[in-house]
Amino acid sequence: MPKSVFRFLSRQPDAVELENDKYLLRLPRYQDFNQWHRLRAESRKFLEPWEPTWRRDELTEGAYRARVIRGKQEYASGQAIPLFIFLKEHRTLVGGITIGYIRRGAAQSCMIGYWMGERHAGQGHMYAALQMVIPYIFSGLELHRIEAACIPDNARSMRLLEKAGFQREGYLRGYLKINGQWHDHVMFSRLATDTDKGRKTDSR
Repeated sequence: MPKSVFRFLSRQPDAVELENDKYLLRLPRYQDFNQWHRLRAESRKFLEPWEPTWRRDELTEGAYRARVIRGKQEYASGQAIPLFIFLKEHRTLVGGITIGYIRRGAAQSCMIGYWMGERHAGQGHMYAALQMVIPYIFSGLELHRIEAACIPDNARSMRLLEKAGFQREGYLRGYLKINGQWHDHVMFSRLATDTDKGRKTDSR
């Protein structure tokens, strides 16, 4: 029987931390500002084509504090779980991944979004993070479906999702306003009943 949002909230811990021998994923904190600011600032040209338009105060400490507060509120309400991705050895911030639009009731689904600092891209960090987040979504949050949407030109992101066991579902016209323009997106999904190779298993 699907879990209600009230039961979901009642079992939420104060914080989420996913870790293995190499990575730590956790909620953003105020003291992460300097690392976050440096990584986002140096990666701006790399990230802007794939993100909503950056505001004038995007990289200010005030805007970051508001982001952290909003993330905590969304987590507490069961709406979203924003996570920073750190390399454990030196607690180096490399990117972020958000479990968003968490829907309970009949849907039992969520949508993921992610970003990676330019100097850390192409090194397998986001794939490793997905291998930690996917089991958490299905086992920890007890959701049934994960969705992700990509601009068709973002071949790297689409390859990442396919490698992580997501399947293409359809083409969405004018789906999200990215970098000031409405863009079509390709929708991907992975179900709790999918194997790592995308084949469905019988859960009965």
